[in-house]
Amino acid sequence: MLLFPLWQDIQALNIKTVDWQYLGTLGGRACYTAVLKDTTLSSNSFMLRGIRSLFGRVEEEQMWVAGLANQYVIWNENHRYCGKCGRLTTDKTDERAKACLHCGLVNYPRLSPAVIMAVIKDHQILLAQSQRFHAKFFSVLAGFVEPGETLEECVQREIREEVGLTVKNIRYFGSQPWPFPDSLMIAFTAEYAEGEIEIDHTEIADAGWFSPGNLPLIPPKISIARQLIDWFIEKCSMEEDRTKK
Repeated sequence: MLLFPLWQDIQALNIKTVDWQYLGTLGGRACYTAVLKDTTLSSNSFMLRGIRSLFGRVEEEQMWVAGLANQYVIWNENHRYCGKCGRLTTDKTDERAKACLHCGLVNYPRLSPAVIMAVIKDHQILLAQSQRFHAKFFSVLAGFVEPGETLEECVQREIREEVGLTVKNIRYFGSQPWPFPDSLMIAFTAEYAEGEIEIDHTEIADAGWFSPGNLPLIPPKISIARQLIDWFIEKCSMEEDRTKK
């Protein structure tokens, strides 16, 4: 079992930290994130772990706290200087933001909206394997929203660009923060309309239609991608039960 260090642990191990940021509370305890001055830990009690390596090894609520910490650390590092005049920024005291005292520019923590969608054709779901991930699992399609684009338009564009299909009946499913490093995943379901799968090999390594009984390796349950796939499986099961009655 993995445990996050407490403040007294940090003090006892003489670990030097900078750039503290308050995250909120978890289990009645105040939570903070900080940057280590030296990333070499002399103690065997604690070790450095990547966020993704925590999947399935800590409670889900702890996982999201770690993700939020990672997101704030990256935002803080990337906004030390003003993007308008180049001067050093300072932390605002009344809200979480970086302010430039010279030109007045204010930067808030960045969010990158992305759509993720389950495309259904009869009793099959469209799953694809990404070129970018080392893991060989298949998942639903996803992509970042572009300026001037509605979420529904992004759904249609991403599906068209990545696999050459058109869809209809786009419906909102849910959302999930995804701190790798700062995405907000907005999930949809959609029905296949027309076209044959034509893979964009820049983004996609493989894609195909899968029924509940022949699914490939799929993402872990913590992701909204898996929630969409589980929704599809349950939907097919319920429809099968109705036909038997």
